[in-house]
Amino acid sequence: MSGFGSMITFETGSLKNANRMLKKLQVCSLGESLGGVETLISHPATMTHAALGEKGRKAIGITDGLVRISVGIEDLQDILDDLEMGLAAI
Repeated sequence: MSGFGSMITFETGSLKNANRMLKKLQVCSLGESLGGVETLISHPATMTHAALGEKGRKAIGITDGLVRISVGIEDLQDILDDLEMGLAAI
């Protein structure tokens, strides 16, 4: 079963937590564009919204701990296991 087409956004609590989590992932690939068939994960504060600066990001709700995931065609359990491993690093 695949979760293809789903977008998930969640808060890790800090830039340090987001970085720890992102470094542990093996199935989810870090990518600025979330439009592929593979599961891609992005960190808006350092990628797509970095140019706004901390004040600009805060004004639109983009925190340093925010992470976005575009779920791809991989096995859903593989994706969940990967995220669980990443979140365990926080």
